[in-house]
Amino acid sequence: MGKSLYLFKFLILGDASVGKSCLLHRFTDNRFKSQSSHTIGVDFASKIIDIQGRAVKLQIWDTAGQERFRSVTRSYYRGSSGVVLVYDVSSRESYNHINNWLSDARALASKDVTVILVGNKADLSEEREVSFLEASRLAQENDLLFMEASALSGDGVEELFLKCARSIITKIDNGEVNLEQLGVQISEGDLSKRGNSGDSNKPCCG
Repeated sequence: MGKSLYLFKFLILGDASVGKSCLLHRFTDNRFKSQSSHTIGVDFASKIIDIQGRAVKLQIWDTAGQERFRSVTRSYYRGSSGVVLVYDVSSRESYNHINNWLSDARALASKDVTVILVGNKADLSEEREVSFLEASRLAQENDLLFMEASALSGDGVEELFLKCARSIITKIDNGEVNLEQLGVQISEGDLSKRGNSGDSNKPCCG
């Protein structure tokens, strides 16, 4: 008998150059791509993880941060189970724009969507412009999960996706969310035939 497979769609949002695609690459391929151009439109990768003994396939959509692509990326909000909202800890400007990205997520995604705020490039301690405490307060005020991470070192990257997925599983178990609105799918099947990390179209850092 096959094991149930949960399917969650995640969307990564944030300004250009905060490292959204680098986080995705580190999570799905466990490698850092240092030289790359901005994401054009939307990139995609997937990975199967284990959450509390349940197999969860994350379909992760990496969106372009440039304003000219906003109309394109907005169409991807619908059916998102989780949103990864990224800023660069060494860029006050990217942090200041978080509320704009959050407003889009609140307006265009399901009301039940789980949002995690992520401060990327935590390895740049000498260049830090946004403190952990300041960002954690913003997350608390807006009912967001929060973590800092480094796509370069890998610190916190896997955990941020696991943390978001765990929160969604808990909400499902407690009957707090509408599965259809969240785009959550549950299927039966042989996971060995599905692949573990899925296919990536080699996204680039944005």
